[in-house]
Amino acid sequence: MLDTIKTVETPEGVTLQLTCVGFYARSIAWLIDALIHAALLIFFLFVLPKLGDFGMGLFLIVLFLLTWLYPVLFEIYMQGQTPGKKVMGIQVLLMDGSMVNWSASLLRNLLRTVDFLPFMYALGVASMLVSKDFRRLGDLAANTIVVYKKQLQKHKEIAFVEPEAPDCVLSAKEQQIIINYAERMHEFSNERAEELALLAEPLVKNIRASKQNFPASYKLLAIANYLVGRR
Repeated sequence: MLDTIKTVETPEGVTLQLTCVGFYARSIAWLIDALIHAALLIFFLFVLPKLGDFGMGLFLIVLFLLTWLYPVLFEIYMQGQTPGKKVMGIQVLLMDGSMVNWSASLLRNLLRTVDFLPFMYALGVASMLVSKDFRRLGDLAANTIVVYKKQLQKHKEIAFVEPEAPDCVLSAKEQQIIINYAERMHEFSNERAEELALLAEPLVKNIRASKQNFPASYKLLAIANYLVGRR
């Protein structure tokens, strides 16, 4: 009930509505990751010491890597999701809605030590409760946000053309209208599809030179391909 909607504009000028994740889902995700972390440590603690001093040295290296790089590597290579976050359907993003990068992920996870103070993430929880976007101190410093991961809907009957970013900012409603248009293009004659596409004047007024007989509808189709995530 505490989760909120945040509207952001991507660098490409596309408006996104992100659902911020509250304390409950984030705490469950953290608990899952903590259990996985503990299981891995116990496994290596039983296996590596059998190699003597060399094995203990390896264990210390593994301990360091699991403590500091476990969340970072998953966030970078798994679209902002650790295993716990994946189970809960949440992910870390930059505040502009783009994927988290190395510097941001490293910073937000290094600052977990500060969020932990004085015990059991008390400072981090307090920060989340007073932040309208439920951001802990690590998120504030790294300019990141934890949101529910949106599953792309399966769009049928959208012919593939080279995706093209829109030339102006589109609201969520406008994006949906363009996608709906692309889904129904097969129902229109070419002339009717072009006529409808020309109604989106701000998007098609600067049509690039094209061999297409119906350039406005082609460009709108290219934008629709971009909006459904094709790159």
